[in-house]
Order: sequence, then structure tokens, then C-alpha cells
Amino acid sequence: MTEASYHQFCPVAMASEILGARWTIVLLRELCAGSTRFNDLRRGVPRMSPALLARRLRELEQHGVVERRLVRRTPELYEYVLTEAGQGLRDVVMAVGIWGQRWIESAPSLENTDPSLLMWDIRRNIRLENLPPRRVTVQFIYADLPAASANWWLLSDPQKGADLCSVDPGFDVDLFVRTDLRTMTAIWMGLETVARAENEQRLARIGDSDLGAAMQSWLGLSPFAAYEKHAF
Repeated sequence: MTEASYHQFCPVAMASEILGARWTIVLLRELCAGSTRFNDLRRGVPRMSPALLARRLRELEQHGVVERRLVRRTPELYEYVLTEAGQGLRDVVMAVGIWGQRWIESAPSLENTDPSLLMWDIRRNIRLENLPPRRVTVQFIYADLPAASANWWLLSDPQKGADLCSVDPGFDVDLFVRTDLRTMTAIWMGLETVARAENEQRLARIGDSDLGAAMQSWLGLSPFAAYEKHAF
């Protein structure tokens, strides 16, 4: 057992020794969402230091939750894959997220916005089937952020899938979405809609009118957005 052992035979206590360390459950969220490469995991937990991420991955590997696999020898590249025990945590992570969606008040959580995490989540949940069957570039402009973090480019390609850039990729932009980070986060969490935000002049869609009109359909939502918020 670890130094933080509860010294109890209870399965809840024993599981907590593995899952209760800071960042562990959030890291498991990323692994359950399909991220396997170290850099992709970093993008999903941007406030976690690389050293701590490496440490938590080693701990999960030691506990049989994650398996590290060699993908390439030169230069070395590994991926981190959930084992059978790790796969068994999917329902646990989902249950924690559903509880948080239903029972944690939204206003304080919307103060903890992060553009890199939001855009990374949007990228991996974008509904490619609702986008035109060609390369599409959407630029998100967060007017309330410093210039260094205000612009993000979401790219989709029928052959390559979705990609995300924080530096101008050099493609013609089909649609500009200008908003603030809090509004976009609320839309992603299912607490707001694109149409209402635009009607209240908190969001503007400029460019391809068809692509803009379909934004709510291709944007996708948090996997927890479907769960009704408890009234506070």
C-alpha cells in the first residue's frame, strides 16, 4: 500500500488509494476519452506539469490500470492504453462526471475556464458527419483573452479527421466565430445554445452562412451535457 494508505480492508478505501491522488481521476477521464500519447494527454490536462503526468502514469501502470506500449524505437514513442482493469473504470469516471453535471452549481465552475482544454474537447467531439465533405477551417476568436491565447483554428478533413491549431495554419477560413470564453464553455457544457448567445450578442458567426447556421449540429457537446442540471 502507498504512504497515503487508509489502512482499511474496505474496497472503497483501497480503490481510493489509487484513484484519490490529485489529477488521477482527470487523467483517467482523458484515457477513457481515447488519448494515448503523452502529448495528447498533456493537452487534455494542460495545468498538470509534465513531471507529475509522467509520475501518475507510472503509478497507474504499477497498479495495472494502464499499459505502456512501445510504438516506435527511434526516436522512442510510447502510448498508454487502459488495461482490462482500466476499462472497468469507464463507468466510474462517467458516474463522477454525471454527478458533477447534476449537482455542482454551474456559476462557480464557469469561472474555471481554460481555452486549450475547451478547444481540445471540442476537437475530439466534433461531429464530422454534419460538416461539408471537404476541408473546413473554423477560426474561434475569444475577444476577452490576451492575443496569445485568443485565436484557435478548428480543422476538419474527410480523410484526416479533425485537428486543432493555436497558430494560424495558413488555410482560408470558412467561418469566424467571435465570442467570449465563458459563453463558449457554457455552450459546450449544454448550459447555453449558439442561437441564444448570438441573439444576446455574445457570439457572432461570420462567413459561410450554411456552415454557421449548422454550428450547433457539428459542434458537439460535452458527454455530460445531456444530463439535466439540478435546480439551485
